[in-house]
This record gives sequence, C-alpha cells and structure tokens, in this order.
Amino acid sequence: MIEIISLDRVTQFLTYPDCEDEEMDDQSKKMPQYIKVTDVLDLHGTDPKIIPEMIDDFIANAMLLGIPTLRIIHGKGQSRLKLLTYKTLEQNKFVKKYYDAPVELGHWGATIVEIAN
Repeated sequence: MIEIISLDRVTQFLTYPDCEDEEMDDQSKKMPQYIKVTDVLDLHGTDPKIIPEMIDDFIANAMLLGIPTLRIIHGKGQSRLKLLTYKTLEQNKFVKKYYDAPVELGHWGATIVEIAN
C-alpha cells in the first residue's frame, strides 16, 4: 500500500463543480470510502478509448508518489490491449523501458514499466 486517497476528494475532482449530491446515481453512492493506490493497473473490461489517458495518468501518479516500477495487466487474449498499451508507453516520455512481466506476475498478459528518474 502506498497511499489512501479520500473518495470525497476524488468525487469532487471527477464531478462537475455545479453537480449536487442528489444528482449522483445509486452506483456512485455505493463506492467505497477509500481508494488504495498501488503499482498495478488492471485494464480488464476498460473501454479502449480511455486506456491511453488512464495509462498516462497512472504513470504521472506513480511519479508523484515515487513509485519506480509499475505493472499494467492487459490480459493475454488477442493482444489488442497489449498493443494499445505498448503504443501508449512508447509515446510517454517518462517511461524508461517496458517488457513482459515474469511468469509469476502475468507473463505476456502483463507489462512491467520502469519510470525514468
């Protein structure tokens, strides 16, 4: 565990400033009280359209928290998410290198990312 962020701060950041609590849907009200920030990003079930932004934000947050090595889980499937992940990592100037995870951490279904100093 690296840091715990209050859901209230995250909710305020993600919602429009003029959005009232009563406008929140039932699903948002059932979210956990805290979000644990780790060195792992699991992309399973994520809309591919938002993956590049998610990966860039994940790397930026890791840099702020001083996390030098990350793991992105994209799954083995047909490798579409892996190709999108690699394309995004190639374009990120803060990535020193990236490679398939060791067998015990997901092998070719996950990617290890080393952040530049």
